[in-house]
Amino acid sequence: MSETNSVHKNKKRLSDIRFSVLDLSPIVVGGTPADSFRNSLDLAQHAEKWGFHRYWLAEHHNMTGIASSATSVVIGYIAGGTSTIRVGSGGIMLPNHAPLVIAEQFGTLESLYPGRIDLGLGRAPGTDQVTAHALRRDLGSNGENFPEQVDELRSYLNPPVDPRTLPVRAIPGEGLNIPIWLLGSSGFSAQLAGELGLPFAFASHFSPNHTLPALKLYRSSFQPSEVLDAPYAMVCVNVIAADSDETASWLATSMQQQFLNLVRGLPGQLHPPVENMDELWTDYEKAAVKQQLRYTFVGGPKAVEEQLQSFLDDTQADEIMVNAQIFDHQARLRSYEIVSQIVNR
Repeated sequence: MSETNSVHKNKKRLSDIRFSVLDLSPIVVGGTPADSFRNSLDLAQHAEKWGFHRYWLAEHHNMTGIASSATSVVIGYIAGGTSTIRVGSGGIMLPNHAPLVIAEQFGTLESLYPGRIDLGLGRAPGTDQVTAHALRRDLGSNGENFPEQVDELRSYLNPPVDPRTLPVRAIPGEGLNIPIWLLGSSGFSAQLAGELGLPFAFASHFSPNHTLPALKLYRSSFQPSEVLDAPYAMVCVNVIAADSDETASWLATSMQQQFLNLVRGLPGQLHPPVENMDELWTDYEKAAVKQQLRYTFVGGPKAVEEQLQSFLDDTQADEIMVNAQIFDHQARLRSYEIVSQIVNR
């Protein structure tokens, strides 16, 4: 099956498309980054067995609840512990890095794990502004030069001229077929991905309001390229699945607490579930969290299947990526297992 999904003529079913995993490598209260990495590898190995197509890790900085800041390193760890599932970045925040360094890092990964590495690129810093200034080489940049950075990175991987004539070359990286994706939570990267003929991934798991407009913009601006002859859109959602609706709703309070802390400007580790969120948030905070988590599907197998199918009907996505911020690792595994059973059924 090619990356360009041909199931556009009829109503798509969940079994018609690919499902993948986004892992923020959460650090839970009482846990350590080492625990998070072990859990990530265990989840990746299960996801591979259950038939998920790709496993992506995200770059975030200065966040005590996310362990995947050195994203390329963690990708190598996950790829080394699996054998068939694609592993990549969702994403590398390109303004934080020299494009040459990313070309070399992912050239190294592709050389070690050929045919299994994805390079998803974002234009946000993946952190607060103070930390962004600590990371960036150009302190005046706010992502405006992202198109130029993407072009520079692609030129290292696929030189437009005889590479022997170039003063700077990415070794390893040069000439390797590393799929590049553009990631977005608004319309900027959607349009750029369309104009470049690249696959596009949208962050519906925290930016639900922009999902449909961004997909429309991507598809309307798409120009066929040597990479794709038709648009290919992947959309990320939160799924908290359990054997009963009640258990899933309880598990989902960990993620609700996480977003509540973000609303309050107090990001932290992932907390255990609570019995009653109304004891923790105000009406305003509840509305803000619910709005940001609108594309969060919570429930038992039947409820989650119905919610995912409705989402697919609305978006006509070619692939759905699933994020699950669940405190207990075994419950997190079970959530992904239920998703795989829904899709495979």
